[in-house]
Amino acid sequence: MQYSSRSPFSIDKLYQIFSSHPNICTDTRKVRNGDIFFALKGDNFNGNHFAIQALDNGAAYAIIDEEIDDMAKHGDHLIRTNDTLATLQSLAAHHRNQFTIPFIAITGSNGKTTTKELIHAVLSEKYKTYTTEGNLNNHIGIPLTILKIKKDAQIAIVEMGANHLGEIEGYCVYTRPTHGIITNVGKAHLEGFGGIQGVMKGKGELFDYLRAYGGSAFVMWDYEYLQLMSKGIGEVYSYGTNHADITGITEQASPFLKVKITKGSSAGSIQTKLTGEYNLPNVLAAVCLGNYFKVDPVRIRGGIENYEPSNSRSQLIQKGSNIIILDAYNANPSSMKLAIENFVHFPAANKILLLGGMMELGADSIAEHQQIIEQIGKNKWNDVALVGGDFLKVQHPYKSFSNAEEAGGWLASQILDNTALLVKGSRSMQMEKTIQSVL
Repeated sequence: MQYSSRSPFSIDKLYQIFSSHPNICTDTRKVRNGDIFFALKGDNFNGNHFAIQALDNGAAYAIIDEEIDDMAKHGDHLIRTNDTLATLQSLAAHHRNQFTIPFIAITGSNGKTTTKELIHAVLSEKYKTYTTEGNLNNHIGIPLTILKIKKDAQIAIVEMGANHLGEIEGYCVYTRPTHGIITNVGKAHLEGFGGIQGVMKGKGELFDYLRAYGGSAFVMWDYEYLQLMSKGIGEVYSYGTNHADITGITEQASPFLKVKITKGSSAGSIQTKLTGEYNLPNVLAAVCLGNYFKVDPVRIRGGIENYEPSNSRSQLIQKGSNIIILDAYNANPSSMKLAIENFVHFPAANKILLLGGMMELGADSIAEHQQIIEQIGKNKWNDVALVGGDFLKVQHPYKSFSNAEEAGGWLASQILDNTALLVKGSRSMQMEKTIQSVL
């Protein structure tokens, strides 16, 4: 890394600047006065081209990794490095090293964002807790999350997404988690991981790190594969429906999940604002961590009960006599199967499925979509609309649409009364657009 003026530059010096200008920005449209702008690059953009604009918009410094015009004019406000992204990650690592608080890492195929939000709601009842915003859980979002943690932090929660081997391992290097959760291992990102065993190995990199560095793991004990994956970790704290440190059962699944804690905590019955029994492990994880970090059981219950899902995750929307289950933030074969199973038991006179294609399944994609169609056929529905992706490449007797807008046009023409709709699909399908006309 080098300074634009050719004088020596280091992460220590950059951290001194960061200490005075602690807001990081990667989008010139969102620059505020005093920010440090990192000129990141991607397949379709190059932040270096906007560095001067960032300074003109109020950024105090711009971190670049290419020669640009007017470098001399802007002097020490332009900092040249060999790799802007690597510099961002190194700065995050340096910032992480300033803390001795618990850093909780969460990964898994399904439910990690909801689990993260529930845990944050519970731990915030007692501690100053920082966590990943939304799903900023990748090679850019994770360092940005770390750099937003302030000196008053007592606990940090970092969500880690991954679609190929080595990714979680890399995140652990600069996140240095002290505690970790793998929510589950399912059929997500099969293309990048090369199959379900690859998914298990990739997600297991978190437990590998905890095992190597004396960390603690929270484990869903109902899943035998997670028991096996956690072997050798110094401290394992378990949750589940049986034979775990914290146990609980579903008292009611619909319209909203109600959970009864049966062992390990006196939190009692917890009435959530989440729909679907598939959220039971997520709630139990939050109780488990709350108990581990000695949050009062009444406040554990309160934190979970006050949490309201957003961003199309397990949302239940009432519109007149109709109910929409909007779970359209993402989808893979595992989560799609669970959502349909839950919807079978949902109390409604009429039911419509609006399902979008599942992405990143590689060679297994056609077979996985066919299995979902076979599952749909085991129950009766008032209507089924399958949208885009590889649903367009398999035979089925249901309504078929190329995209969410087309499906939304069809739905707008329907007369709905006492009807429940399940809306789910991969993020790229934007299935929330199917229901815009009925909201």
